[in-house]
Amino acid sequence: MSLYPSLLSPCTLAGKRLRNRLMHASMTTLMGKDQRVTDGLIQYHANRAQGGAAMIVTEPLAMAPHQKTNYKVRVWNDDNLDGLKRWADAVESKDCRLLGQIQDPGRGRHSPGRSAEPVGASALPDDLSGTVPRPLTIDEIRRMNDDFAQSAARLKRCGFSGVEISCGHGHLFHQFLSPWSNARDDQYGGDATGRTRLVEEMIAAVRAACGNDFILGLKLPGDDGVLGGIGPEEAARIASLLLAPGTSDYITFAQGSHARSLEMHVPDDHEPRIAYRELFRKLRPAVGKTPLMLLGRITDPAEADALIAGGEAEFVQLGRALVTDPAWPMKAEQGRARDIRYCVSCNNCWYMGAAYGQSLSCDNNPRVAMVDEVDYKPPRAAAKKRVVVVGAGVAGMETAWTAAARGHEVTVFSASGDIGGKARLRAQLPGGEALSSVYDYQHAEALRAGVRFEFGKQANAEDVLALKPDQVILATGADMIPPRWLPIEARSEEHTSELQSRFGI
Repeated sequence: MSLYPSLLSPCTLAGKRLRNRLMHASMTTLMGKDQRVTDGLIQYHANRAQGGAAMIVTEPLAMAPHQKTNYKVRVWNDDNLDGLKRWADAVESKDCRLLGQIQDPGRGRHSPGRSAEPVGASALPDDLSGTVPRPLTIDEIRRMNDDFAQSAARLKRCGFSGVEISCGHGHLFHQFLSPWSNARDDQYGGDATGRTRLVEEMIAAVRAACGNDFILGLKLPGDDGVLGGIGPEEAARIASLLLAPGTSDYITFAQGSHARSLEMHVPDDHEPRIAYRELFRKLRPAVGKTPLMLLGRITDPAEADALIAGGEAEFVQLGRALVTDPAWPMKAEQGRARDIRYCVSCNNCWYMGAAYGQSLSCDNNPRVAMVDEVDYKPPRAAAKKRVVVVGAGVAGMETAWTAAARGHEVTVFSASGDIGGKARLRAQLPGGEALSSVYDYQHAEALRAGVRFEFGKQANAEDVLALKPDQVILATGADMIPPRWLPIEARSEEHTSELQSRFGI
């Protein structure tokens, strides 16, 4: 009998079978190049399908000619038909439904500076970048919606199972929905009926182009954290207007905006688990019979199963948790939750892409998008060696368990009486508890592989050489440098004197 019967129960959406209730939320990978599908992009999503997710929503795609971002895969013409077909087949062949995301940043911008050719609902500046958009005309709105619908139909022809219309996070559709950013006086502005018209017409256009056997999901703002914007009451009003029976196959809610509330988008390790549970409970009555997908720092199978078993949602969406471990669903199904490599909600996966333009990576998963990533088992070494690792922090532990799993004889020296190094110290501070899962996972794998530990041992050359090692790895960490804002009384004498001489503090 399954440990998580509600989470792992199969169902259907738009007539398409889903093997469980677990979906991969849209995550920007930055793995596309020149608006084309790449092997890395396909491998990333194929790995999550192989790992057991029932459905995957891609990052935003270039669904209209004005969308020219380099890493967004072009769908609005036939240039990428072969790549799109290969992408869909790689996922769908593993019993996982692939959905493309429809979204447009409008005036919103992650990168420094202002957008070159911004469009928006109204000529009002973006709250972060100050970008002032050109308001879309009525003809442009209708042409854009037609582009989105025809691109969705192209995805269907290429083997995709559906699309998700993303209307949150302060992007273009959010800008139309929000009274804060929509000051139009035509049929696409004014009251809630006018502000929802663009999305309503988009849903109708996609339905007309793709039919009812094509999944159409909707992501709406739940609480954008902007005074005068979309709070829970306005979110409920918008949802009730857009979710007429038969229009959308599922609904979920995004938080935050392109404002000082941006961090609400991905709650980090200072936020509680299932961070938006209460918000979703408030919004649930507004969605009627439309299946609800709950998201927001869900990290554990038991948490996810309880949400569905309790009737709080029909599905859960995971993003960062499946970046960290694509085999999360498979391990849950096999009763191996203890083997899951857990997300620590550090948000570096999001930050490195948004701030530095680097492709998706994870502090707790060094194999993102690699061919052997799913439920990784190190290959056996051709010859067994004796390996000594000095240091039981995160780097030393990763080295130790990997080497032992390859068949080597591994001994770890730790000057302290435990594992984790400085990460263990950080885990004891507010917002750091989840970090313990990094070295806990490594420790379990090390013990399983037969690593021998020497705790409380300040290893010297004689200790190391006495083991006659073939390889020695020094993983003794680095000196921590306190931030300059830290009060003097909280610093060590050594750091205090150094800062006083260098900076006059």
